[in-house]
Amino acid sequence: MIFHCCDQNRRAAVDAHATLNGIDWLEVLDLDAPLGSPRQRTLLVRLLKPVPAGLTREQVVIEGGERIRRIEVQWIGVASAPPAEANAAEQALFSALAEADHVLLVRTDSAGDFSRYTLRLTQDPATPTPLPDFDPRLSEIEFRFKVECSSDFDCRTPPGCSEPAKPVPDINYLARDYESLRRLVIDRLARNMPGWRDRSPADLATTLAELIAYVGDLQHYQLDAVATEAYLHTARRRSSLRRHALLVDYAVHEGCNARAWLHFDVSGGPFPLPDGLRFYTRVAGVPPRIVPDSPAERAALQARPLVFEPLHGATLREAHNSFQFHTWGDARCCLPRGATRATLLGHWPELQAGDVLIFQEQLGPLSGEPEDADPAHRHAVRLSAVRAFDGSDPLTDPLPPDPADPTTLTEITEIAWHPADALPFALCISSETDKAHGSVLIHGVSLALGNNVLVDHGRRIEDEALGSVPQPRLHHPAVLGSACQRETPQPLPPRYRPRLASAPLTHQGTVLVTRVENGVRTSERLLFDPQDSASAAMRWRTADALPRIGLTATQGSGSETWSPRRDLLSSRASDPHFVIEAEDDGSARLRFGDDLHGRRPDSGTAFSAHYRVGNGPQGNVGAQAIAHVVTTQGGINAVVNPMPARGGVAPETTAEVRRRAPQAFRTQERAVTTADYAAVTERLPEVQRAAASLRWTGSWHTVFVTVDRQDGEIIDPAFATQVGTHLDRYRMAGHDLRIHDPIPVSLEIDLLVCVDKDHFRSDVSRGLLDALSSRTRADGTRGLFHPDHFSFGQTVFLSPLYAAARTVAGVGSVQVTRFQRQGQADPKPLADGFMTLGRLEIVRLDNDPNFPEHGVLRLELHGGK
Repeated sequence: MIFHCCDQNRRAAVDAHATLNGIDWLEVLDLDAPLGSPRQRTLLVRLLKPVPAGLTREQVVIEGGERIRRIEVQWIGVASAPPAEANAAEQALFSALAEADHVLLVRTDSAGDFSRYTLRLTQDPATPTPLPDFDPRLSEIEFRFKVECSSDFDCRTPPGCSEPAKPVPDINYLARDYESLRRLVIDRLARNMPGWRDRSPADLATTLAELIAYVGDLQHYQLDAVATEAYLHTARRRSSLRRHALLVDYAVHEGCNARAWLHFDVSGGPFPLPDGLRFYTRVAGVPPRIVPDSPAERAALQARPLVFEPLHGATLREAHNSFQFHTWGDARCCLPRGATRATLLGHWPELQAGDVLIFQEQLGPLSGEPEDADPAHRHAVRLSAVRAFDGSDPLTDPLPPDPADPTTLTEITEIAWHPADALPFALCISSETDKAHGSVLIHGVSLALGNNVLVDHGRRIEDEALGSVPQPRLHHPAVLGSACQRETPQPLPPRYRPRLASAPLTHQGTVLVTRVENGVRTSERLLFDPQDSASAAMRWRTADALPRIGLTATQGSGSETWSPRRDLLSSRASDPHFVIEAEDDGSARLRFGDDLHGRRPDSGTAFSAHYRVGNGPQGNVGAQAIAHVVTTQGGINAVVNPMPARGGVAPETTAEVRRRAPQAFRTQERAVTTADYAAVTERLPEVQRAAASLRWTGSWHTVFVTVDRQDGEIIDPAFATQVGTHLDRYRMAGHDLRIHDPIPVSLEIDLLVCVDKDHFRSDVSRGLLDALSSRTRADGTRGLFHPDHFSFGQTVFLSPLYAAARTVAGVGSVQVTRFQRQGQADPKPLADGFMTLGRLEIVRLDNDPNFPEHGVLRLELHGGK
């Protein structure tokens, strides 16, 4: 063969010719040879036209080979009329071939070796003259006898048309800065252009050399920057640190915005909370209600106030601006610490469970002046029950306020709120001023505020254009193959990472809300749980904060919404997801998928963003700092936040990421042993301690988790569901969960007390019962047997009991005469001075006459008065 061609135009032309013939292909009969036929010795030569008559075996020449060079032809024939030398099986095979008259049969005397051979049809074996009416190019064909032998690679030799490898130039790859690169380029030019002598800066060659050195210096700076960002301990950009941390399963948080309860003072109503409300922090000289796009709003914006927006809707009523408490005719009243019920003055049928009230002290209890009110005595509660009717009639106080008019009764409304919102302090309702202020009895020291809405920090930005995805300008280099394999260069996806115009991007705290309906458990991530307490709306994990942003992609006449994700590792190739990558200055860029993890947007797609800006601790404004509302609703008179905003957290710093990320994956996030289940349960804020037991329950293993709640609270179904949901992400597959109360151990203690002669026995008895109680005392301290002082298996010693008793004024001496489990006579604990408990047991001594089985404390006092 003289040369190699990628296109077989010659074959097609010969096939279309009226008389010219030629070889189409050749097949070596090997594995498909019939029984009795020698392998690799029968050649099926397919011609473009029927085999010419009169062809002899001398006209078939086989040349080539390395080890076996002389291959003789034993016989030839046409497949349509097999020769007699072929056996019956061979004749049947040959006759069944398609267009058998086009197939020339050649039987050789031996099978060749693994090298290349050439079969040629010629008039005379001594000359290369082709047969009459045969094309000279298609009169011969190259083949191998061993094509069906097993091989680990393609045994076909590629054509030798590729260019030879170019010699590698002698370049100093250590040259990286401008000076060394300039010297390198000038030396190279001097070598390639020996006649170049001018080295002046005005020379064109010198100018080009300096330009190349300048570009190379920038290129090497970028390479150094890439190398710097390649490691966690050297990376400078926050986005690089975030990606490195993600490799070890550590999610870097970007902070969180603040929240506050906002009170509306309205007139008229009821009316729903208008859409698009904005609230500004206090600006001097600006009215409380601002009309949008008015001079007042422009004046307020010049002061750069913080902006808050509502998190939910509400119905506002003038009657719910404030509520007075009803004290049932008593004076100098207060709601004690831990209260979860109260009575409001008036008939309020529109109050519903789920509404939020804010209790606020508005007058100083000793002076009656608003300036003396304690700003710390403000507390938000979510109502769990409202009773405004007695049957079909309004609920009333049966005792008339005026005995002279017994028919006029006072209408009241009884409310109860979530136990988690129990008052953290005593709230004064009515009091008597001190002598300096006239010893006057005053009412309405505190009141309840309605029309409250949860707001959070952040200013909304709508329809910010982010541009379109550009068309690809670069292409991947074609893969080098044979000269005939020309691959179309694939376009390199364009870089599209738009940057948000405003910063910092708002991140909102979220909670995972689990509901069980008809036996089916569903979970949803919300900003807050509207069925949970008011205090729970201010609690969330900073790691669960999500960016407040959405994208709208427009291409042609269609549009699509793209959603943010923390990362794209769990995103499918078709998911319209993106990631926010923020830097230390608060700026944020958007990163899209690669059609493997998340979808890559198509070129020409236009994006617009709607998001909020405002994040971090700057939103933690003080009480009454929010004072302006932007609205056209004339029924809103004023707004104010009675309590400080909370929850604003700054983004994690780079130093914190470098310190925490390498250790984060070492934190155990699975529960296998019972100790694991106990440790994971104790992560809940309401759990003091936990213990777990693993038992086989007949068909599977069940983990029994015993929980010691704060303040000794019982394990109600709601809390059991909360614990189960929390453990579900950690538990092993096949382990069932059961949440149980601890095993209480009631104590029976008798004390013999000698009272000092100057004290009354009744006062000493009261003091001892208070010091050894299981409740929180009036001064805020806890009694000795408060539930939070004891937990699982904790040994009870007598020494703390003696110490607590001696702190009571008037106690001369004290002696414990009985110390045992209730109802079990056992002198050993008293003799040893301590009592041991089981692994799941917790001591209890309530000394409650209504529940004597919860422990008994008996006092025998002598002396005193």
